[in-house]
Amino acid sequence: MSTSVLSLQNATIYQDEYAVLSQINLEVQKGEFLYLIGKTGAGKSSFMKTIYADLKLKEGSGTVVNYDLEKLRESDIPFLRRKLGIVFQDFKLLPDRNVYDNLLFVLKATGWAEKEAMHRQIEEVLDRVGMLSHARKMPHQISGGEQQRIAIARALLNDPDLILADEPTGNLDPQTSVEVMEVLQKINKNGRTIIMATHDYALLLKYPAKTIKCEDGKLFEVVQRTV
Repeated sequence: MSTSVLSLQNATIYQDEYAVLSQINLEVQKGEFLYLIGKTGAGKSSFMKTIYADLKLKEGSGTVVNYDLEKLRESDIPFLRRKLGIVFQDFKLLPDRNVYDNLLFVLKATGWAEKEAMHRQIEEVLDRVGMLSHARKMPHQISGGEQQRIAIARALLNDPDLILADEPTGNLDPQTSVEVMEVLQKINKNGRTIIMATHDYALLLKYPAKTIKCEDGKLFEVVQRTV
């Protein structure tokens, strides 16, 4: 049985009618931690959006968590996204409800119905990111780093096969970035596959892992220098 979580063969990624990355061949195995780097505008976000089907794969072939991106129907997209956890740079917490209710909203939206099961799941993911004591706080009452931990907890709610973290430390100071990375590292060590887009090269040196780079319309693996 294949342990591949993401597979792309001769894939070209488009933003509107413009090809931003071409001839991508990539395999990501279960349990890997993968950095995605490159300058602004190099195609990192378009790559991520293609994986979670916000952009259609028009050329080449690919599978994500056993979904065929070429043949993906509109009606399949919500089911694909339930097998993915997505963490954004700007947290995207709902400002009008507390931390617990932010997570409850996601569970209800993705088909959960049993109250006690939802309560257990919320407590479990908050505990995993060290935020259980903040469950009743509003987003504006906690720091940016704490909000990002909540966003990571939200990404874990449906026990995803793959976590996509798009610049998760982009709005955080260096110390808080390290704290968020420690949470992601712990999740990865527990068997979760993570693809993280980042501009923060200090984190790559502190937490070395396989790294792929978007540059000049291509995607290729880079060898990190040890310091």
